[in-house]
Amino acid sequence: MTTLLDESLENWEFARLGVIEELENLEERDMRFAPHRESRTVAELVRHILESGTMMAGELSRPDGDFRRKSYPMLMKEYGRGIASRKTRVQLLAGLRRMHREGAKKIADAGEIHMLQTIRGFDGKYGTRLAWMAHAIAHEEYHRGQLALYARLAGKTPALTRLIEGSS
Repeated sequence: MTTLLDESLENWEFARLGVIEELENLEERDMRFAPHRESRTVAELVRHILESGTMMAGELSRPDGDFRRKSYPMLMKEYGRGIASRKTRVQLLAGLRRMHREGAKKIADAGEIHMLQTIRGFDGKYGTRLAWMAHAIAHEEYHRGQLALYARLAGKTPALTRLIEGSS
């Protein structure tokens, strides 16, 4: 039997593996690519995913978790330690794998009862930790879509499209 927490962790794993596959689809030279001067580069986008995922796992697993316990920039500073130094594709891929493994363990160790408790979100509203985890997963999928678009703009077929077409 699967618990709500197991399902949520499985959904996050699916989203993270999708991000990893899209990044694996790109080459080292693509890490500096941005479709517009105001857009993030591939590397910046992946670092943002790392920071956001680390913050999500950290706040959701904390007994006193609260997405407004500090300003957003201060939360990013707290959870983003060492992420800015990840510049190469290999470093970013390793970071995505490691951060997910560690974050999923934190959340699993916190347990389902903990994840059914409320937490204050960025908007000041309270919801269950599982609901906020779903929001974070959707955020990661949003950025996965951006990486797929970046792949198209770089002349590549996105990893998910290749999978659907059976050409991976």
